[in-house]
Amino acid sequence: MARTIKPIALPKGVKCEITGSLVKVTGGKGSIEMTFNPMINLTDDDGAVNIASTSPEDKASDALLGTTNALLRNMVTGVSEGFSRKLELVGVGYRAQAQGKSLNLSLGFSHPVVYEMPSGVEVATPTQTEIVISGVDKQVLGQVAAEIRAFRPPEPYKGKGVRYSGERIIRKEAKKK
Repeated sequence: MARTIKPIALPKGVKCEITGSLVKVTGGKGSIEMTFNPMINLTDDDGAVNIASTSPEDKASDALLGTTNALLRNMVTGVSEGFSRKLELVGVGYRAQAQGKSLNLSLGFSHPVVYEMPSGVEVATPTQTEIVISGVDKQVLGQVAAEIRAFRPPEPYKGKGVRYSGERIIRKEAKKK
């Protein structure tokens, strides 16, 4: 008996094509393709995707069952609603400016930092100190946000740097005389 998980309901306007272990999800915001492990059996019912384990006694297939479920749910959410990540710049003279598919950052270096966005990821700068990154692939979006943050991570003494919106920086006390 194969172990199953609750089926993933597809919202209106989202199509899922399954060929072997390759899954392509298409929606209003775009499309995503991903290849899953053959130990997981994916089937497309009307308006839902069923995920089942091919060998229920194997612990690895049980772990893959939950991972596949999370990845497929993120794919469906991404093509129907999309994902966005917000970054904040904290520091005197720190500013960002979006120009097409690139992001120009002034982060206190002697040179400006230019970051080229990968395909499928859009960037906007509502203010000079805010960066909003949006796209359909949650993994790519998180990677782009982490790479931008890595240019100048928040430092613990004054809290200056690039931080995620709502991120709490643990501050250290300065030296005492």
